[in-house]
Amino acid sequence: MTVTPPAPQTAGTPAPAFRGRIGRDARSGHYAVPGRYRLHLSTACADGLRIAVVHGLLGLDTVCPATLLPAVPDSPGGGHSVLRPLYEASTHRFTGPAVAPVLSDGWSGRIVSTHARDIMRDLARRFGGDGPSPYPRGAESEIETVERMCAQGIEEAAQRAGAAGGERAERDTALATLLETLGALERWMSGRTFLIRDEVTAADVELWTALVQLDTVHRDHLDASAVQRVADHASLWAYARRLAAHPAFGTHLDLDGIERRHRAHCHGLEAAGAAVRILDWPAHAAR
Repeated sequence: MTVTPPAPQTAGTPAPAFRGRIGRDARSGHYAVPGRYRLHLSTACADGLRIAVVHGLLGLDTVCPATLLPAVPDSPGGGHSVLRPLYEASTHRFTGPAVAPVLSDGWSGRIVSTHARDIMRDLARRFGGDGPSPYPRGAESEIETVERMCAQGIEEAAQRAGAAGGERAERDTALATLLETLGALERWMSGRTFLIRDEVTAADVELWTALVQLDTVHRDHLDASAVQRVADHASLWAYARRLAAHPAFGTHLDLDGIERRHRAHCHGLEAAGAAVRILDWPAHAAR
């Protein structure tokens, strides 16, 4: 078992990051036993949505049950009060926010991990069974490339491009990065149904979640011209529409929750681009 110890907590500091991993056997400490672990997720959060989709793809409702949390955290600092006992059992004198996502160990009552991508990989590798894996052999470098493109080129760039207090030049640079990344992914998708294989992988989970966030959260802070340039990537949005109709994707799409969470956390100014979403997500998810 590899664990990164959390730093000591003081009032007002962020929650500790737990990086425990689920191993193959008893020698690893946290090892794979059906029913031992539980997920605690809010699908209104991007990381929670990613984990929920992978969990659904793998069909792990019984093997590793998931507790769904409210969209808006109910305790100071952005935490969930229901998670506080887990944090207090896992960290000495814990005073920070008890945030999701969390993978907990029912045997010890403590937290294994709060790191979304570690959790996703461990679910697939330790509990995935005989079906197709979201992390197929030989695809790790491609998946990591997509993770970086989504995190830096879409989510971070979109946030900077819509920052109300940022300098105009900084916002323009961030928008250029966003559009360049979308363009690269649009070309990557040419002639493909999925990103890197002939079936759904974690790369698709990453990109789909990033596109959901782009259209439901970041779009609110972009002007109409920027939103139109984002929407012009027709292949990407057609791809997002197809995946929304997939049961493991669309059933976890909590648009009302995403909006409530965004309103609770964000105090930025809305821009002219906020009027209409690029996709009618509920209609596609219903199909």
